Amino acid sequence: MSDPARESPVEQKARRGRNIALALGLILFVILIFVVTIVRLGGNVAADVL
Repeated sequence: MSDPARESPVEQKARRGRNIALALGLILFVILIFVVTIVRLGGNVAADVL
């Protein structure tokens, strides 16, 4: 791995871009899991009440 203290500005910008892409991907994955869970539980909750 490279030493962050010795990176050039171009390398720092590339690292920041990768970190942002990973963060967005993780956030989207968590949202997807949340939505799927709510959709799957939503039908069961309505069936139990009736």
